Amino acid sequence: MRIFQVLTTLSFGDAVSNDCIAIKELLKKNGYKTMIYAENIGKKVTDPDVKPYNRMPRLKKDDVILYHLSTGTALNLKIKDLPCRKYMIYHNTTPPDFFVPYSGKLAKLCNNGIEETKALKDTFNGVFAVSQFNADQLRSFGYTCEMKIRPILIPFDDYKKEPDKETAERMRSDDAKNILFVGRIAPNKKQEDLISLLYAYRQMYSDPVRLILAGSPSGMEKYMARLKCYADSLGLKDIVFTGQISFPKILAYLSTADCFVSMSEHEGFCVPLVEAMQFNVPILAYSSTAIPETLGGTGILLDSKDPSYAAAHLHEILNNEDLRKKMVLEQSERLKDFSYENISALFMKQLKEFIG
Repeated sequence: MRIFQVLTTLSFGDAVSNDCIAIKELLKKNGYKTMIYAENIGKKVTDPDVKPYNRMPRLKKDDVILYHLSTGTALNLKIKDLPCRKYMIYHNTTPPDFFVPYSGKLAKLCNNGIEETKALKDTFNGVFAVSQFNADQLRSFGYTCEMKIRPILIPFDDYKKEPDKETAERMRSDDAKNILFVGRIAPNKKQEDLISLLYAYRQMYSDPVRLILAGSPSGMEKYMARLKCYADSLGLKDIVFTGQISFPKILAYLSTADCFVSMSEHEGFCVPLVEAMQFNVPILAYSSTAIPETLGGTGILLDSKDPSYAAAHLHEILNNEDLRKKMVLEQSERLKDFSYENISALFMKQLKEFIG
């Protein structure tokens, strides 16, 4: 028996690729013969266990495919005919309506992803869903196979690496508090609502704050331009658009953040929330999709996007030391649920239950 992970794109930095690589290392550690096959492979990927999908060997009936599904691709329907046991790892697909004003191509890709997911409802022997939110969505699509909830596998030792020194020093060079959001520049992430929050905060309070939007705008340059125009129209200068950055720089922003704020309206799990927990950064987030599930009763959830309402909560987090300590303590306890040891043990248990 061999276990092959299959996905449309494997590159550095995105949650799906990171999850795939972490699972590969875990499978090898447990003695399984395993490889990763992807339609598209990032130029910086040098892992010898990652190969193009068209080089996948002839499959045997006792082989196992773990298929990471997160978007529209012709690969989705090719999976249907593979002559072996197949299990989906479902990361969710962003609803296309978010992308319609900015990219017809991406909107179509997401729409295809949802329709293709529905078409695969009788294809898999079982599903690993990275959240209950994702599992519930598949049920609504007509999936009846067995499902197991398995949060994304995060190798936390990576976060012990040295943060970029220059970036960290720059973020600590003045009295401004650092408000951080990590995530690609995309309309479902709702970075414009974070800009509105910053503006409201400036109108209501005198203490200096800066907003850091750490994420790549690749493919969403039109949306990025709109964000910058919006910030300029409000006279906001203290916004850092990082663009695509190295992992040490991400660590620098996490290590110097005073609050992590999310206004995202679609998340299948949201790894940056767990990253904020790892760095003892209190979290303020709009309650949507899988975010309440990932937070597990920690952080502060907003039931409204009113900028003044959000700004008042942010001000309390930044200035109430007792509240900050309580939030960090609760988040640290929640973080234990996502430890590498816990999730790796859970995944291996679930895998063995599926494949025998």
